[in-house]
Amino acid sequence: MAHDTSPARRTHPRPGDRPAAGPRPDTRTTVVVITWNRRAELLRTLRTLRDLPERPRVVVTDNGSGDGTAEAVAREFPEVLLLCPGRNLGAVGRNLAVRHVRTPYVAFCDDDTWWEPGSLRRAADLLDARPAPVAVTARIVVEPSGEEDPVVAELRDSPLTGPDWLPGPALGSFLAAATVMRTDAFREAGGFHAGLWLGGEEELLATDLLRRGHWLCYVPELTIHHAASTVRDSTARRVLGLRNTLWFTWLRRPWRSALRRTGYLMRTVPRDRASARAFALAAAGLPWVLRQRDPVPADLEARLVALERARRTSPARRYVG
Repeated sequence: MAHDTSPARRTHPRPGDRPAAGPRPDTRTTVVVITWNRRAELLRTLRTLRDLPERPRVVVTDNGSGDGTAEAVAREFPEVLLLCPGRNLGAVGRNLAVRHVRTPYVAFCDDDTWWEPGSLRRAADLLDARPAPVAVTARIVVEPSGEEDPVVAELRDSPLTGPDWLPGPALGSFLAAATVMRTDAFREAGGFHAGLWLGGEEELLATDLLRRGHWLCYVPELTIHHAASTVRDSTARRVLGLRNTLWFTWLRRPWRSALRRTGYLMRTVPRDRASARAFALAAAGLPWVLRQRDPVPADLEARLVALERARRTSPARRYVG
């Protein structure tokens, strides 16, 4: 199957630019956004979503922000369904939002990402035409440079094979900031696991979807833009990401693979306090991890092994920061 490998081209409007009159609104997809103390970034994203030709319904879960985020959303975007659980639910905030989704598809979006006009409509068209793919992940363009995110190469060059009718390369996981998914499949798989909270939380859900016989794929003709928040704590995210990688490994990989993967991480991650803390947190969670451990079957494990090998050389897989 041939896939688009051409360089990224800037063809999108800036946030806030209103598109020319065009297609009618598309009611097949709801956009779900989680946020925490990123008022400015979120308001930019919501302005862009409001201006999309698809005019999607938007649900925002404010994870207990203390910077006036909820008040600003309620004042400036009364059409948005705003959920305020009163505490930081992490990725589970998306689960809460999906409870209110009434469309067949849900598009996940972070408070520092936004969908390009037409991409949500195209994603819905692809999912309408093919009943087997459960999720389509978009090409990610970094702003303001307009360059492709390093993870795009990993998606485009996925080592997994899939049926010819997939609209793009088969994937072993997805990116919650850049994916459109079937709402029913998300619910049936249980959504994001509360134990992981946040940080690489997609891998466990993706594996459980694959285990159910679903297909995930990358579609380069879909685009989402990412202007990384300037207030993110990269070290804290590294700690959570490494902890959750270990927990996922112990939850779903056979013991031989789990031990090999753990040993590889111990040898290759930076030898610093952040890594030590991540391993300590992972060890502290062993009781609940072992209670919920449910290794995948051999055919799926073979796919996970192929992904593990490919990711070792990916510039997007570095536990640094």
